[in-house]
Amino acid sequence: MNKTSAIRKPISIGVLTTGIVLMVGALIIDITGIKFGARGAMLIIGLLAALYGLYRFPSQKYHRGIVYFIFLFPLVFAFVVTVIIPLVLGVGYSFTDWTGIKITKFVGLANYSSMFHDPAFLWSVLITFLFVILNIIMVNLIGFALALLCTSAIKGTGFFRAAYFLPNLIGGIVLGYIWQFVFNNVLIQMTKTSFLANTETAMLGIIIVYIWQYAGYIMLIYITGLTQVPKDVIEAASIDGANSKQVLFHVRIPLIMPTITICTFLTLTSAFKQFDVNMALTNGTGSVDGFLGGYLANGTQMLALNIYNTAISKNSYAVGQAKAVLFFIILAAVSLIQVRTMNSKEVEL
Repeated sequence: MNKTSAIRKPISIGVLTTGIVLMVGALIIDITGIKFGARGAMLIIGLLAALYGLYRFPSQKYHRGIVYFIFLFPLVFAFVVTVIIPLVLGVGYSFTDWTGIKITKFVGLANYSSMFHDPAFLWSVLITFLFVILNIIMVNLIGFALALLCTSAIKGTGFFRAAYFLPNLIGGIVLGYIWQFVFNNVLIQMTKTSFLANTETAMLGIIIVYIWQYAGYIMLIYITGLTQVPKDVIEAASIDGANSKQVLFHVRIPLIMPTITICTFLTLTSAFKQFDVNMALTNGTGSVDGFLGGYLANGTQMLALNIYNTAISKNSYAVGQAKAVLFFIILAAVSLIQVRTMNSKEVEL
């Protein structure tokens, strides 16, 4: 060990130790409720000092790993704070009588039992699954058709790409109100009936708006996949006598299966999480008679909006959290099955 390393080592250890002490002290102050206004600054300074001490530590053997850790730490920290900790807390809250402010007792599976005895929730699960299935098919078909159009030899493909993608840049709430105006003020003049007054047509309206918003985004991903197909493979198929239809279904589509997997996954997760358009366009209203022997006034309320209304409108945070946990399990299971199934169909060059 040279003289410089001998000096750097105690300095880096001192800075690292100081940083750890500051972070631990800030956390103890926060947990115990001691009034000390600088605890946030202590935590940040301690974190920076600990990272700097690690970085300056004179060890060639572990230095690369330390640098990797320093750059990876902010991402891991953000992921743990915003995803892992809320998920664990949410699962815990679902077994209590959490009011959004305090917990008074442990209720076990009572929230889950209440959830499965709620006809409105079961109806929202049913229509959400139907909505997801229809949109996976329609969005991918329309997006793929638009991608074929925009990769063809026609003029103005750049304009068409921008025009088809433009609705995706508009927020779902804004889109919902725009289409609400179209349905209630434009189409009503043509059909003499309110498109959103009937539950079936209102759901159709939500599907139309979702496709209009999302198909352009999926189109861009398909365009990327189609342009990556080797031209020599297409030329070889044409020389062997394959027509355009055969080239499409037997060459191009099999070679873009990874792209299809990505697009299917994106439409699946996005459709399951549909909230803003549903809220702005219909706010979940719609009459349903005879479902499980009862009457429902929220016939267009999908799962995400049902969870929101349970927690916020009904002030039942614990039941809403139980629904959110089930929602997470369903979405994770369906997504994993979809990705595994689609991966098995991928073709390698």
